[in-house]
Amino acid sequence: MAARIRKDDLVQVISGEHRGARGKVLRLVKDGDRVIIEGVNMVYKHLRPSRQAPQGGRVQREASIHISNVLPVDPATGKPTRVRFRTEVVNGKVVAKQRVSVKGTVLGDVKRHERAAKTK
Repeated sequence: MAARIRKDDLVQVISGEHRGARGKVLRLVKDGDRVIIEGVNMVYKHLRPSRQAPQGGRVQREASIHISNVLPVDPATGKPTRVRFRTEVVNGKVVAKQRVSVKGTVLGDVKRHERAAKTK
């Protein structure tokens, strides 16, 4: 299935403890369909003393949120929106595929699917 949310997208949390929070997607976690959002769902990780952290201690970092709890923000309206896909077909071949908000605003850049002709 095509990714409705991608790295570096601006998203808004729509449910849970952090509802209404906005941030940039730092990373997608494939196992379990989760995302890590900058500044949202901060937790403490306790570190044992090691060479990298000789003192040990507590480090605050972002925890993951399920992908169903976030929506991308429409750049035109500034509101969270659902995502659809628009494909451009030329002579029966898919030339371009775009993520589009429900209102019709293009999200992100165009992803080209150019297929090279098979040479025999």
